[in-house]
Amino acid sequence: MARVLSNVVGFDDAPFQRGRRGDVTVVGAVCARTRLDGVITGRVRQDGANATRRLAELLRASPFDRHARAVLLNGIAVGGFNVIDIHALARLLERAVLVVARRPPRLDRIRRALAALPGGARKWRLIERAGPMEPLRGVYVQRAGLTREQADALLAATTRHGNLPEPLRLAHLIAGGLVTGVSRGRA
Repeated sequence: MARVLSNVVGFDDAPFQRGRRGDVTVVGAVCARTRLDGVITGRVRQDGANATRRLAELLRASPFDRHARAVLLNGIAVGGFNVIDIHALARLLERAVLVVARRPPRLDRIRRALAALPGGARKWRLIERAGPMEPLRGVYVQRAGLTREQADALLAATTRHGNLPEPLRLAHLIAGGLVTGVSRGRA
């Protein structure tokens, strides 16, 4: 039986104002299963192209780099349309990456929105290369560096209440509290 990847970091972005330029805060919640062990914060460019590199840098520069065996992402993009290359992130960090979403993406709307952005065609190719989202344990996932069975075990090990893994739920709450002063809403 394969080892369960239960020591993870879950990344989510903080609330931000759409239609402006600048940086957006991202938060990583480092967990052993569902226990919070630490927090990583940094910034990515809103609608930019640096998310893959920045998330890798944030984890590598942290004291949790050796602790986290997998990366969970709350969607494939942060800071609007700063799309993460999940396969490159898995290679850079030499660990599994699992994208989690509550519902399947509306790909036609995403493609139209990206067509209007600089670099939109490249970002669309990253989304396509990540592969289709597949239903698993009440959420939808995309995987890099792990099998469906490993993804299922990872979700089981890191989910306490509902369907969303605790590292992502915590990253969402922490990010909202940092930027707005109060945590609210569903991740």
